[in-house]
Parts: sequence; structure tokens; C-alpha cells
Amino acid sequence: MIFETMSTVNIANVTVLDNPAPFLSPFQFEISYECVTPLKDDLEWKLIYVGSAEDETYDQLLESVLVGPVNVGNYRFVLQADPPDPSKIREEDIIGVTVLLLTCSYLGQEFVRVGYYVNNDYGDEQLREEPPQKVLIDTVQRNILSDKPRVTKFPINFHPEHAESGEEPPPPPHHPAEVDPHQDDSSSPPDHPLDNQEP
Repeated sequence: MIFETMSTVNIANVTVLDNPAPFLSPFQFEISYECVTPLKDDLEWKLIYVGSAEDETYDQLLESVLVGPVNVGNYRFVLQADPPDPSKIREEDIIGVTVLLLTCSYLGQEFVRVGYYVNNDYGDEQLREEPPQKVLIDTVQRNILSDKPRVTKFPINFHPEHAESGEEPPPPPHHPAEVDPHQDDSSSPPDHPLDNQEP
């Protein structure tokens, strides 16, 4: 999926690899980005699995990596993360639609968040029609709706050392209410395209 951004760091493309895949398979994202001015510190990339739309305590941080140094130029790398721990997800929330978040921060300031809907269901048609009382996690398949991401951008100060005042914009809210899989404010269901959000 191609992104259009105008910032010190611009995400050019994110490709979801190995999709669809078994629920217990690692996640793999090939991320391409551009830096237009050199940065002194690393970029922090995170992958977060939303375990429940109602309670953020079920969120799982799957991976957090620092990437640097960040000089002017184009970059590409593969972010790999372990799958979520099913024992930390409520049984009733494993099957169905949820959200996966890819975020990037600089100096603790999140400046871009890419949200994907993820559909978890049994690969076997008979299990889909007659689901067992206890989830058979080894037979669950996940499908990331990779062509319909929701991109949210936040203005941050990439060069606080150049700022005339000591004030910086407040950090964005932690939990992705704008990508709630069960309470979408729009009339489009989760399997419809999502519009990019400008700050």
C-alpha cells in the first residue's frame, strides 16, 4: 500500500508479507520510508495487536525496534514480530475482526499510525459453520486487510534543538479509538475501504 505524506520522515510503502497466514505465524511487514533531513536519534517502530475494542489492557506490544542512524535518503527493512499470545486474549475476542497497529515515533513522539483490520476465522469450512466451544487456535487463520489501511498522522517536532520555544505538541492518545473494529462511526462496515485521515 502506497502512502502520501509530507514530513521529515515519509512512509513510502508498507507491504504485508505472508498474508493470509495461520494465527500463530509471525507477522512480517516490509516498510519503505524516506528521510528528507538528517535526524540525530533513531526512529522507533512498534507493532501492536488490539486484543479488545472495549479494553486497551488487552493490547499486546508485539515488537518494538529502533532503526538508525537516519540520514537523508530512502530506506527499506522488514519488521518481523511474534504473533499475539492467545492466552492473553479473551476467548470470545479471538475469532472475528480486530485491529493491528503499526506506529512510528521519534524522541517518544508518535507521528504516524497505520491501522489494519484483521479477520481471524477457521480455515476449515465445517469449523466456521459449527465452531467448537473452545477455540482451536492451531486451526485459526488470520487475514490482514492490507489494501485498506487507515493512516493517521500527528504533527511533531523532529528538531527540538532548533525550536525557539521549549513547547512541543502534546503526544497523541495511546489507544486507537479512531480504528475501533466494533464501533465504526462511518456507515461503512469493517470490510470496506478506510479513508486516510489528515491531522
